[in-house]
Amino acid sequence: MNFGEKIAWDDTVLPFQLDKSDIRGRVARLDGVLGGILKQHDYPLVVEALVAEMALLTALIGQTIKLRWKLSLQVQSNGPVRMIATDYYGPQKDGEPARIRAYASYDAERLTDASPFEQVGEGYFAIMIDQGKGTAPYQGITPLAGGSLRACAEAYFAQSEQIPTRFALNFGRSTEGDTGEHWRAGGIMLQHMPKASPFAATPEGGSGEGGLLQPDDVAPDGEEGENWNRANILLDTVDALELIGPSVAPTDLLLRLFHEEGPRVYDAQPIRFGCTCSKDRVRQSLSIYSAKDIATMTTDDGRVTADCQFCGSHYDLDPATLGFDSDQGAGGDDTA
Repeated sequence: MNFGEKIAWDDTVLPFQLDKSDIRGRVARLDGVLGGILKQHDYPLVVEALVAEMALLTALIGQTIKLRWKLSLQVQSNGPVRMIATDYYGPQKDGEPARIRAYASYDAERLTDASPFEQVGEGYFAIMIDQGKGTAPYQGITPLAGGSLRACAEAYFAQSEQIPTRFALNFGRSTEGDTGEHWRAGGIMLQHMPKASPFAATPEGGSGEGGLLQPDDVAPDGEEGENWNRANILLDTVDALELIGPSVAPTDLLLRLFHEEGPRVYDAQPIRFGCTCSKDRVRQSLSIYSAKDIATMTTDDGRVTADCQFCGSHYDLDPATLGFDSDQGAGGDDTA
């Protein structure tokens, strides 16, 4: 295989289920998507690693949302990396690619030589789902704990959803072939599907840091519990290079790990880097401000400028077209 060429399974998420147990999962491989995200910024290495991990988690979780829905993951912290934000946009139509974008906000002078996760300090990890106009967005949060963003995501599903969920992730700078050094990421997500019951009790006090619930704390008992434990033991045998996957197709990886569990795969979901910003969206975001507020944002050259944090696009706008009273033009009646 010529690693200088795009690999067929790069920038895809492959959903699967294990027929011998009530377990579903996804395998994700990201290459060009990470390049699209990270080339927009000149992040330090530790920040790039956090953005790569967050984007990989977003791709694995986002594959389950419906057409035209939006999934967002966010980290807010008091550490050197103050915020990491990702958005996953479900395909507009079946067969079309999903889109993903991400960015981080950080204090360069506060970054240290410690591990990437130690740069986020105290704060929270949040997952939000927007189903579109006329619906209330869903949001769930969990504290930043466990030593990785992966662990935060596992705790989120245990705490907020009571769904046992495991992730195996790998990401880093790759130098294979003649493509030059670039980021690659790969991962597997496993979830045990719960039996719906209005009488299911939420466990009190988990085995994680600060009493957070962990996947095993909400795992089923009996035969289903044995199935879940066996799948996790098999997942723990995965090799880091298998996850990154330049030479191992996702289907081959599933057969290697779970051949006795009866893996069944579905259509892979392609993913692309994509931003939804536009001049009209910038105008819409500024429509909440009065003419007086817009005046304070106007430059000496008589323009209002804005930059997209996700893709770096720069917008130069006429202040007369902005503000909630913009339909009356500049100098109109300020109804604030």
